[in-house]
Amino acid sequence: MSDAPTLPTFRAGTPTAKVMAVTSGKGGVGKTFVSANLAAALARRGHRVLVLDADLGLANLDVVLNLHPKVTLHDVFTGKASVDDAIVQAPGGFAVLLAGSGMVEYSRLTPDVRTEFLQVLHSIIPRYDVVLLDTGAGISDVVLFAVSLASEVLLVATPEPTSLTDAYAAIKVLAMQQKRQQVRIIVNQTARAGDGRAITGQLQQVLDRFVTPEAGSAIRLLHLGDIPADPAVREAVMRRQLLMTVTPGSPAAMAIAQLAHKLDDAVIKR
Repeated sequence: MSDAPTLPTFRAGTPTAKVMAVTSGKGGVGKTFVSANLAAALARRGHRVLVLDADLGLANLDVVLNLHPKVTLHDVFTGKASVDDAIVQAPGGFAVLLAGSGMVEYSRLTPDVRTEFLQVLHSIIPRYDVVLLDTGAGISDVVLFAVSLASEVLLVATPEPTSLTDAYAAIKVLAMQQKRQQVRIIVNQTARAGDGRAITGQLQQVLDRFVTPEAGSAIRLLHLGDIPADPAVREAVMRRQLLMTVTPGSPAAMAIAQLAHKLDDAVIKR
């Protein structure tokens, strides 16, 4: 991949979405759960939000939202449908662009996949205030390409050692390959208040010690917030419902609402 992907430029006054990648070093940390519920929380704050399922090979946003789309990104990429045909309104007041699960042909970053993905993203940026890219986990070329298209990176981790090890690996690649100067950290399933901030600090110390960027300043981790371990989360996931709509007063839902508030102030309104 020699040429860096470029997002379009628009005339002055043309609205453009804030593009944020929700990613993780390890699977199973609740990344898609965070994407969907964060979208609902941002929509509740009055923003036009779209979640693009950027996990092209193992998409599961449709499962989390209990949606059964007739048209997916696969149909758009193959020219069988338009982007408008594929956009679906989700529970929670936001829109989604869903990918089909098990699409082996999209598990590798081919020139065609790059081109089609960019065209889709270019077409939706002027229509929304926020576009969340729900990426796959890890550091595959497809994941890194999706992340490279975002102005902000939200990395989801849990306090488990394997999650933190993989989070460090992912952040290291973003610092070295993409020259990222900052990543916002969301720590999911925390047991105690303050756990996430401490974990973010520990990751920062390791990065400062072992990751030396080729140019520019060292990457900075910004602790966006924690989502506490909460039985309501599992119940909502098992029922394929949004936590923000079924139990908005639960501890995890209130934490996600706080994440949306922080993003509003730090990113969206800037």
